[in-house]
Amino acid sequence: MNATARGAQVALVCEGRTVTYAGFDALVERVAAALQRDGVEPTEVIAICAAGSIDYAAVFLGALRAGVAVAPLAPSSSPDALAGMIDNSGARIAFVDAQARELLAAAKAPPPVRMIALDTPDGYDTWLAPPGAVAQCVEIRPEWAFNIIYSSGTTGAPKGIVQSHAMRFAYTRRSLERGYGPGAVTLISTPLYSNTTLVSFFPTLALGGTVLLMPKFDAAAYLELAERYRATHSMLVPVQYQRLLAHPDFDRHDLSSFVGKFCTSAPFAAGLKAEVLRRWPGKLTEYYGMTEGGASCELCADEFPDKLHTVGRPMPGHEMRLIDPDGKEVASGEIGEVVGRSPAMMTGYYRQPDKTAEAEWYSPDGQRFIRTGDVGRFDEDGFLVLMDRKKDMIISGGFNIYPSDIEQVLMQHPDVAEAAVVGVPSERWGETPVAFVRLKAGALRAESEMLAWGNERLGKLQRISELVVVDALPRSAIGKVMKRELREGWVKNV
Repeated sequence: MNATARGAQVALVCEGRTVTYAGFDALVERVAAALQRDGVEPTEVIAICAAGSIDYAAVFLGALRAGVAVAPLAPSSSPDALAGMIDNSGARIAFVDAQARELLAAAKAPPPVRMIALDTPDGYDTWLAPPGAVAQCVEIRPEWAFNIIYSSGTTGAPKGIVQSHAMRFAYTRRSLERGYGPGAVTLISTPLYSNTTLVSFFPTLALGGTVLLMPKFDAAAYLELAERYRATHSMLVPVQYQRLLAHPDFDRHDLSSFVGKFCTSAPFAAGLKAEVLRRWPGKLTEYYGMTEGGASCELCADEFPDKLHTVGRPMPGHEMRLIDPDGKEVASGEIGEVVGRSPAMMTGYYRQPDKTAEAEWYSPDGQRFIRTGDVGRFDEDGFLVLMDRKKDMIISGGFNIYPSDIEQVLMQHPDVAEAAVVGVPSERWGETPVAFVRLKAGALRAESEMLAWGNERLGKLQRISELVVVDALPRSAIGKVMKRELREGWVKNV
């Protein structure tokens, strides 16, 4: 539709390459025709593992046009994890770049998959159907898989999260309320294998806007692109907001074109939200939810500046409840695990019915909810206050300790840029908190003094047993702090 209505409009810009809607539509058609030529049937799966590019986008949308589901995979995966995801997806074709090829070559059991190089002249360009090729029309069914998003694997083997065409369509329709449309210019600097990215990427193209695609985030380049192309929308993770606001040239750039800025995927500190509101024009919206779906919360930070410590209220049509370890709902105002249901729920984990069952909770009246693994409470206005991941909660001497409470105290220290707290084994208490902090530039390494400073301000049961200064906190490609690595590294070095 956009190719006909606005064929001359720019659809995507990436590293100096520009493609119009008409040109992109023709490229997508050639991909769909090539997949059909190679016998890839509707409801089958292809995999993509590469840095973001216009060709990556064309393969993704071309597969969808042919009724084929897409498994976009992280190039940051380990060799065996990447091979396992391709094997689990059942993909017979994988579109890869040099990094992915090296990873698969190093895997203990490389999957039996045909690889098509997206970054070599004799790969993708040769594979494509010829210019002018027309794909056979496929009638897409709402329940068909649109994509399979694999979890990061930070808490075990990656699981394939199946999202349907109906789910993507519902989210795109809802995006009209967020200012997406033909005038939208969306700057994307998170990877295309992440649902964080796709919830901005697809609505922009479906509703006729322009996507500015950054294969790799760089604060200086981001600010330059935003100003030059008059960006209106952007989905960023908290660490990106932090790096952008810390850039010495941030306030010299004209960012007045922004209509909406969004954030998800990791805890977004209240102080950082306040700084974004103060220094960056346009609305700021935080989303809390899971790739698996369930329910999501929305915090319109500019409308509720007194609720920045929360993640907002459940979105319209979304239902959230809090349950105790026995699966019973907790009383109003009490803390419990967040479970949710909405039209945007995953079908299940791909080919893992046991894992799907573990992620589900059924209410007494038989309604299906998805467990988040997060612990929180609702305040008197219905805003959700997150405490922590259930798996990250520390049980010390029989008492529950929430690392986020300790982290918030440490972040008040004038020398602390970031803080992460984990529970480690303790003979006396079962578990005890250990803090890892990254200092601001120029700050001195005064670990013992900082430990004493923190413990003076913490409750007796919360006190930290050790504080470690680190150069950087380990993060996933989407910006989540990988606490398991911190915990395992500490135990290994004791």
